[in-house]
Amino acid sequence: MNQQDLIKEIGQIRSMMEKSSKFMSISGLSGVLIGCIALLGATLAYFTVYGTISQFGYRDNYVLEEDVLWKLILIAFGVLLLSIILGLSMAKAKAKKAGQTIWNPTSKALLKAMAIPLIAGGLFTLILISKGVFSLVASSLLIFYGLSLAAASVFTFREVRVLGILEIILGLLALAFPGYGIWFWSLGFGVLHIIYGLIVHKKYEK
Repeated sequence: MNQQDLIKEIGQIRSMMEKSSKFMSISGLSGVLIGCIALLGATLAYFTVYGTISQFGYRDNYVLEEDVLWKLILIAFGVLLLSIILGLSMAKAKAKKAGQTIWNPTSKALLKAMAIPLIAGGLFTLILISKGVFSLVASSLLIFYGLSLAAASVFTFREVRVLGILEIILGLLALAFPGYGIWFWSLGFGVLHIIYGLIVHKKYEK
């Protein structure tokens, strides 16, 4: 065996070891669809607050109104539920196609890595809502979500880390520019997810 063949074989072994230690069943197309769902949710939230034709030149409703707040919570919960169902079902289908199982030590480690930032962020956001501090909700969700992605990136695609960092940056920008939370939220959970999904699909699934 010459040196070139040895290097090639070592590269193949390294690739196999990397794949065995990483959760590769995340579907790129699910990222695209989840991004589209997020944009749809953001659009519904926008019209819930601002209305279609504002009679005041700014907005028709305010988040402080109880019915508006509950509508926004329902929209957010609907987007979250649909995203989870879609992501899990497409990951399961991808794993089945590859002859693998979605529930394995690597996926468990990935979920554990994501759990702490997500739970902390969810509780922090609920506290903000209960205190009426709505201007920080979008930025908090983006920052904690970005932290969870950065933590989970060790166990899956490298692109997840980049996505996490970009989510954190958008969250900080949303914090610096209050009043534009819905736009940063749309960019983070919508546009970035679509771009990420397309990159993963083209790089790993074609």
